[in-house]
Amino acid sequence: MASRSQQTAEIELDLLLEAIYRVHQYDFRGYARSSIRRNVARASAALGCATTTELLDRIVHDTNAFAESLRHLTIQVSDLFRDPSYFRLLRETVAPHLATYPSLRIWIAGCGTGEEAYSIAIILHEERLLERTLIYATDIDMESMAIARAGAYEASRMGQFEENYRSSGGRARLSDYFVVSGSRAVVDPLLRRRVFFYDHSLSTDASFMEAQLISCRNVLIYFDRQLQERSIALFRDSLCPRGFLGLGHGETLAFSRHASCLELVSGDEQIYRVK
Repeated sequence: MASRSQQTAEIELDLLLEAIYRVHQYDFRGYARSSIRRNVARASAALGCATTTELLDRIVHDTNAFAESLRHLTIQVSDLFRDPSYFRLLRETVAPHLATYPSLRIWIAGCGTGEEAYSIAIILHEERLLERTLIYATDIDMESMAIARAGAYEASRMGQFEENYRSSGGRARLSDYFVVSGSRAVVDPLLRRRVFFYDHSLSTDASFMEAQLISCRNVLIYFDRQLQERSIALFRDSLCPRGFLGLGHGETLAFSRHASCLELVSGDEQIYRVK
């Protein structure tokens, strides 16, 4: 049986998540409990709040405080071509199928600061598919998407980006896709003009397109089972016949009621295709 303090903590967390939803229209109520607890603790520390109730008061009455807390409530960890084997499979196995379509729409769900969207844009450029492609990258964190739209990253990260790119089967020099200015490396407009960033929540929003490829990596692991099922249903409804869905290494459709609708493309990477 939970202690009185544990019960109080759960009540405070419920009230906080409900308040965020009602006041700011961001829905974290379906996030995995252990994950959201950690994120709330980070947000509380960042804003100098001793309790969850104090954090609740701050973010309900102070829009700036909520914007600050949002950076800690969402997880933003990414590199260009992070997990190179995933992108190699996209290049070698998925791209030849994408090439059979006269035009392409790709959805990057949970795009964060944009590294994955630009990684896929580079692959499509090298496979001569980018000019017939529109890439829609979505997230709920507006600050992260502002970084993504600018396409500007610390130049010190380029070494790791280049290593990932080579491991993913890159055919050129990654630096060819960037303009370095001082301490910043900015994505070439050739790529940026094909990528569009929009606010979209997997918790509350509906399907908005039909896509040949959806990539949503390392997002579902932060959701509870109900929200995972909602998200997978949304992806299924958004994919065209024989379209592809890419998930993160720690994610799977094996236990989803929608698993029968998609088949695993590779046992090494969580990439699925509509049956």
